[in-house]
This record gives sequence, C-alpha cells and structure tokens, in this order.
Amino acid sequence: MPSSINQATAALLEQRLHEAGIRLTFGGEPTYVPVEPEGAEWSVAADGPTKLRYAKALGRELEQRVWPGSTLIYCPGKRYDGEVNPRWALRLITGADGTPIVHWPQGPPDRRALTASEAPGLLAAIGEGLGCLLQPLPLRDPLDPDRQVWAAPLCHHDEASSSHPLGWQAAAWPLAEPMQELIGAPGPAGLRLPLAHFPEGVLRQVLTLEVGPQDWSLFLPPLARQPLESLLGVIAQASAAWSQPELSGVLPLDTDGAWQVLGLTADPGVLEVNLPVCHSWADYAGWMGALEEAGEAVGLRSWKQQGERTEGSGGGNHLLWGGPSLEENPFFGRPAWLVGILRYWQHHPSLAYLFSGNSVGPASQAPRPDEGSAAWLDLELAHGVLEGLPAGDQRIAISETLRHLHADKSGNTHRSEISLDKFWNPAWPAGCQGLIEFRALETFPKHQWASAVALLWRALAVHLLDPSNRHPDLKPWGETLHDQWLLPSQLWLDLGQVLDELEQAGYPLERPIFQAIWEWRFPTLLGWSDPTDPTATLEIRRALEPWPLLCDTPVEGGSTSRFVDSSLRRFEVISTGAFRKRYGLLLNGRPLTLDDHQPVAVRYRQEALYPCLHPCIANHLPLDLQLIDRHQGQAIAQWTLPNETTGFESQALQPSAPSSDPTSPNSPEPRPWRGARPGACTVDLRLG
Repeated sequence: MPSSINQATAALLEQRLHEAGIRLTFGGEPTYVPVEPEGAEWSVAADGPTKLRYAKALGRELEQRVWPGSTLIYCPGKRYDGEVNPRWALRLITGADGTPIVHWPQGPPDRRALTASEAPGLLAAIGEGLGCLLQPLPLRDPLDPDRQVWAAPLCHHDEASSSHPLGWQAAAWPLAEPMQELIGAPGPAGLRLPLAHFPEGVLRQVLTLEVGPQDWSLFLPPLARQPLESLLGVIAQASAAWSQPELSGVLPLDTDGAWQVLGLTADPGVLEVNLPVCHSWADYAGWMGALEEAGEAVGLRSWKQQGERTEGSGGGNHLLWGGPSLEENPFFGRPAWLVGILRYWQHHPSLAYLFSGNSVGPASQAPRPDEGSAAWLDLELAHGVLEGLPAGDQRIAISETLRHLHADKSGNTHRSEISLDKFWNPAWPAGCQGLIEFRALETFPKHQWASAVALLWRALAVHLLDPSNRHPDLKPWGETLHDQWLLPSQLWLDLGQVLDELEQAGYPLERPIFQAIWEWRFPTLLGWSDPTDPTATLEIRRALEPWPLLCDTPVEGGSTSRFVDSSLRRFEVISTGAFRKRYGLLLNGRPLTLDDHQPVAVRYRQEALYPCLHPCIANHLPLDLQLIDRHQGQAIAQWTLPNETTGFESQALQPSAPSSDPTSPNSPEPRPWRGARPGACTVDLRLG
C-alpha cells in the first residue's frame, strides 16, 4: 500500500489538476524477465521459444485478477530492419468502464477444444449469426500437417453502395487445389494466407480458423471497432460448447476511447508491458502492483539476479504523459508549461540519471537534449518561440519546433530522454497521440519504487503550472555534467534539492523510498570506518559512466549495428573530513588525492571487449587499494577489486616499516592519479 504521505500528496495533486482544468493521464512501459532468464530472447534478441508463452500466461493471469471477462488477442506488431517477420503483440481488451466487450460463456474449465470434424458446423453457425453464408476454403499448413485450416472471406460495409449491400458480406475464394497452402513462415494462419491469389474485387478480409490436435484458434479479419465487437459476440455464442479459442488479428485504432487496452510485446531481452491509460496516479500505482503479483504467479519479475546483487530487467520503464483524448490534451494549448517542464528537467541531472539504467549519456537510449543532436542556441531559440505563442491549439508548432531537437546524435527522435515522437508527427503511423515519453527510467525490483517516481513526476508537473517555479533559461553544465553529475553523492544532492522544493510547495514525498532507490542504483563497493572515531568513514560506490559509441559493425544477417564500449567503469570515493584529515589512499601504489571541496571518482577499464575504444590500453583489474594512516606513516588496511560485481575484497596486509607519508602532496614519487583536465572530479587510470 502507498504511504500516507504519498497518498495525501497524490490526492492534493489531483485537486490542483482539477482546479486548473487539466486531465493529465499516465502511460507506462515496464519490462519483465523470467526468474531464470535463459537464451538470447532474454538478453539481446526480441523473440524466442518461450517469450510468447510467458506473455500469454501473464495476459491470462491479469484477465483473472484485474479484468475478468476481458479478451486476449494476438496481433502483429512492429517490424524492424533486419527482422524477417513483424514482432507479435498481445492485446488484453475490455470496455472503457471495465465491462467486457464480449461475454464469453462461463463453462467448466476442462471444456474440450473444437475438432476438425466440428469446424464446418462452427463456421456455418458464425455465418448464420451474422446473417450471411460463409464459404470457407480449406488450406494445408506445410509447417504442421496435423493442423487443419479454413479461410472464409468476410467483410463489413458501413455504407451501402451499388457494388455491395450494407452490413456483412461473405465471398467465395476459388483457388486451384495445388495452391491451397499457407505460406511457409511462422505465425498465425491469418498472416500466412496466399493472398497473391485472392479474387479481384473482393476486400482482403478473411476469417481464418485453425484446428490442431489439442487447441483451436481464429484469426479475425481487419474490421472497425463496432463490427469487430459484433463478430466476437457471435463467435462467443457459436463456440459455447468448446473451450475458448485463441484469437488473433489486426485491431482497429480505438479513436473514441471505447476500450481499455493493455499490451504485451516482444522487445530485445525482455517482455514489455504497455499499460492502459491511467487517469490518476492511483490507477498507475494499482497497475504496477497488479503486474508484480501477476508476474510472480507466472514466473516473471522486473529484475535479474547478478551474483549477490539485483539489477533491473535490462529494459526500460518508460513513463508517458498525455490526455484522455486529443480534444482534452493538456499540452496542446500550454506550450509555455511544456517549456517550463523541459527546462526544469535540464536543470536537474538526477531526473535523467538517478532512475535510469546503466547506459547513460549521449550514446544511450535516452540522451538529454543537451547530449543529443541539438545545438545549445537552437534549444534556447525553440523555448523562447514556444513561450511566446498565442493562446490556442499549438500542437503542430510544438511538434515541429521540438521534435528535431529531442533526438540522439543520429537524429533518432525515439532515443531521447524526453521523446516527442508520439506527440504530433503525421509521418509516423502512431505519431499523433499527443504523448510525451520519459525514457530515462529503469524497471525497479519493487513496484512501490516505480510508483514513487511516477508521483514525483506528477508533482513536478503540477508544481510547474505556476510560472514563478519555472527556470527562465537553460543551465550551461559544460564538462561538469559527465564529470561530476554522474556521481552518486551529487545525484542524491540534486534530488534532495528537488524534493525540498516540492515539500516547501506543499507536495511532500516519502524520502526513504528514494533513498532505497539510490542505495540500489549505486551499490556499495567498500565501506570502512575508524574503530576509534566513528566520524572518520570511507565509502566507495559504483558510479555512472557514459559509454562511448563505436562505429558500424557487421552483425549476423548481413546488416550492421552500432555498439557502445561498456568496458569502462567508474566508482566514487566518498569520505568524511575526519577521514581525510588522518588517512590517505594508495590506488595501485599511487596516491589517490581526496579533496575537501569536490567529489572524487575513478574511471577504469574492467574488461576486454570487441569492438572497443582504445583496444591497446590494457584492463586495469584487479585494482589494489591501501589505506594509509598519516599518523603512523604506513598502510593499515588493504583491499583488491577483482570486478565490479564483487566489490572490494579485504586482503592480508603485507608488513612494512613506517615510512614518509606517500599520499602527501610534497612526496615527489609516485605521482598521484590525474583527471582528463585540471580540476576534474574523475581521475582516469587510462592516462597513466
């Protein structure tokens, strides 16, 4: 259950939005993996032998838990370059008010499947229910000779004309016997029909029935929403004697909001869930909790186990803002509000880096606008123009001004921290939805964490409705963005400022949840405290590193791909003043200078990869770290870092005689480690 603090703040936010006449909806795209993810489909590939099975199981579990009586339909999804077939997408559908769109007969769970001998009778009953005689054509399946298929041309005309009557119309498909065979590609029979030989003058809309030894399924013809609902109702009545069929087809675009739709899609390495439109934060939090419970029931979860640590699923948890309809979109008529949001996010690196995955920066899936293709002047000009627009619907101006600037360095508008490729871009099939997508978000191991971040996002949206809370311009971070503001201590400092500001505005959020996210995001690699002085402490935490982009590399299938060099790692050394006053550190025998005025971090190469940047520079692991007591003039503790996963491991200290303080700046040898520029927070072991 959400905390009382978060619940009270959420209620206040809804009140503020209502007073402003704004209906701000949430969308989400959390991702899941099996408890024991095996195979390429759970690491790099979009699909594989088990992913669809897991998706169907999760869909059925959600149908039972959240939307009883809803309908699950297999749909062809997006097709990407280098992939032979479109990816699949399961859609779980119910009415806008939660009422099922089809009332499937409730019978015993062990009802048997339809048999091949009963198939013609079922098709005849469907035709009778529609008021037209279906004329099914039998087809062979070259991939499964035991599976029998019938294809019945069936369409619906919303208006009568001289060539066809109003309503349902069936047609014959005269096809020579040698051609009565499905195409030899995987997938539902409805996607494998020999449509090259379809009769002329007939709409290519076909109801396809498949019957196997243990199951049966129907591929629905592409129809508008209302005829599709009517067809499903007839199918439900005609098939009451058998088990419920598996359904597949191409769904219509629900422009009038008559449905609620949850999607389950194949994405590289993960199963992605596309949440239905959530009209409040409570709706979003409820779905995240239901997904965690349903996923656990079918063997899915939002995290992976990496040794003793948990990591995210490897996919994102993108959050989307929009409206209940295009007519009520809150951003079309408020471009200055949107500019205030964009500037605020640019001022606070924690919103881009603290809740994201391990890959951040210009080569990531979600670069900030000042890391992407946009020039600083162009961003400033765009914001100024949008702030000066007159009242009215400015969706086109907003899109045409911003979508060219919110993109990665290759111009990909989807790869952006705040993506507008679904806002208003008629060039894309799904580009005109009025959506703003926040992509720098990771899937967390606890649904309460994701809900807390979503509440933070909603609180900021409400807070920035007041123009006095908006920043007047962008902040020139320069080199400090990737040097200083990817470090754990600095990101927590920045997020603390955001939470303080919201609390002062009357929107307090539960801080322990964000502290837990920070602890999980930046695990401790080493912790030490002086047994005689508890104020003298040393802590080393994993930090973020913007991995550099490499050039095009040939991959299997004849295409190319662009990799990042993920061999680089960084950690932050966090120490107290009492520690720095008495102690020093030697890293691989050279002083690591600790600073009283700025954070200190270390960049190193963890592993050898191909391809990688600077392949002639050797790996730096294992790293040796010695703790020097300045009073004694010798090392008193020693650790080694074999890899980032295990953290620093204690080692037996080799006895040595007291000597002069090797960490003193007056010591001529050895040289301290240095950064890429004077004053840098991060020292780089590649510099030698």
